[in-house]
Amino acid sequence: MNHSIAIIGGGITGITTAYALAQRGYDVTVIERHRYAAMETSYANGGQLSASNAEVWNHTSTIWKGIKWMLKKDAPLLVNPKPTWHKLSWFAEFIANIRHYESNTEATARLAIAARKHLLAWADQEGIDFDRKDRGILHIYRDKQSFEHAAFVSTMLAKGGLERRPVTPLEMKHIEPTLAGNYYGGFLTESDFTGDIHRYTTGLAAAAVRLGVKVLYNQEVASVKAVQDGVRITTRSNGQESQTHYGRLVVCAGTASRSLAAQLGDRVNIYPVKGYSITVNLVDEASRNAAPQVSLLDDQTKIVTSRLGESRFRVAGTAEFNGMDRNIRADRIKPLVQWVEQCFPGVSTESVVPWAGLRPMLPNMMPRVGAGRSPFVFYNTGHGHLGWTLSAATADMIATLIAESQYGAISHRASAQMA
Repeated sequence: MNHSIAIIGGGITGITTAYALAQRGYDVTVIERHRYAAMETSYANGGQLSASNAEVWNHTSTIWKGIKWMLKKDAPLLVNPKPTWHKLSWFAEFIANIRHYESNTEATARLAIAARKHLLAWADQEGIDFDRKDRGILHIYRDKQSFEHAAFVSTMLAKGGLERRPVTPLEMKHIEPTLAGNYYGGFLTESDFTGDIHRYTTGLAAAAVRLGVKVLYNQEVASVKAVQDGVRITTRSNGQESQTHYGRLVVCAGTASRSLAAQLGDRVNIYPVKGYSITVNLVDEASRNAAPQVSLLDDQTKIVTSRLGESRFRVAGTAEFNGMDRNIRADRIKPLVQWVEQCFPGVSTESVVPWAGLRPMLPNMMPRVGAGRSPFVFYNTGHGHLGWTLSAATADMIATLIAESQYGAISHRASAQMA
C-alpha cells in the first residue's frame, strides 16, 4: 500500500496542512506551481488574525449593496454584471445560505478561536518571526445603524466563544491616538492580533521541510485522477511532464480547487473574489509616528489594517467578483491610498506597493474540510477572506480525519514503526 500523501497548493492552507501531517509522522509532498511558497493569496493580505471578523457575508444587506454599487468603480463590493453560469450558480447558493447566517457566523468564530492555539504554538515551537503584534483589533463605525448591527454581531460571536467590547469615541482615541476623523463608536477585540502572512507561511514551510516534507516548486498540475489504490497526478515543469502515484491527496489549491475537484468527481463551488492591498513604506520618522499600532477594521469602507514592524503599514480591502482576473486596477487601489491620507494624514504615501489576490470563496462562506467522493481524496480549501485566521484549525482537522481513516491509521502506525 502506498502511504504517501500529496498536497496540491503551497499557500497558507497547504503549508499548515503539510506541517500538521508531518507532525503526525506522514510521508508528505507539497506540489506548488510557483518558485516559492505563499506567492498568491498568502502573499500580502490584510495581516489580521481576526476571529472578530467571523461574520459571514450571507445577509440580505450584502445583496442590496452589491446591486447598488455595481456601476461604482471604487465601491467596497464590486460585481461585474456580465453573467456566467459559474457566477450565477454561486450567487444562487449564496442567497440560499442566508438562512444559515447566524449559525455559520458562530461556527466560524469557534473555528477561528481554535486556530489561534495551533498557529501560535507552531510559531513558538519553530521560532518563526512574522511581525506579530498583540494589540487587538478595533472595529470602527461612523453611524448609529452600523454600530447597532455590530452589537448584534457581537452576540453571535459571543455564542461562538469570542469576547469583544463596545468602546466610545473617547476610548477609541485612547486606544489608537493617531486615528483621525469622527466616529459613532467601536468594538475592541483584545484577543485578536496581526502579522505578516507571507513570513509566517514561508517560515512554517521551512519547518515542514525540516520535519521531512518534500516541497516540489515550479510544478504545474496538468491533471489529477483518482484511481483504485490512490491518486495519479501529472505535473508539468519546464515543458516536461511527469506522472506520480500517491496514496492520498489533499486539495489546498485555492481558486484552482474547483477545477481539480471536477477532475476528481467532486463539486467544490469556489468563486474567486479579488481583494486588494497596499503596503505603505513608512520612509520617515514622522510617518512611523503617525501610523497606527492597533489593527483596524473600518466597517463603512470594509478596509482593514495592520502594522508590520516599524517600517510597514498594510491596508487592505474591497471585494471584486470578476472571475479569474488578477489585474491590479488603479481605480481600486486609489481608495486605499485616499483612506490612509484621510484617516492618518501624517503618514506619507510617497512609497506604496499595490497588490491583488484572489480569495477562494464558497457560497456559504465556510471552508470545505473533509473527504471527497474517492476514499483517497480530501479537501481543505475555500477559506475566503479568513484563510490565515482559520488555516491552522482546518489543517489540524484534516490531519485528524486522515489519521482516523482506515488507511490513515495504517499509514501512521507504519510511519511510527519506521521512526
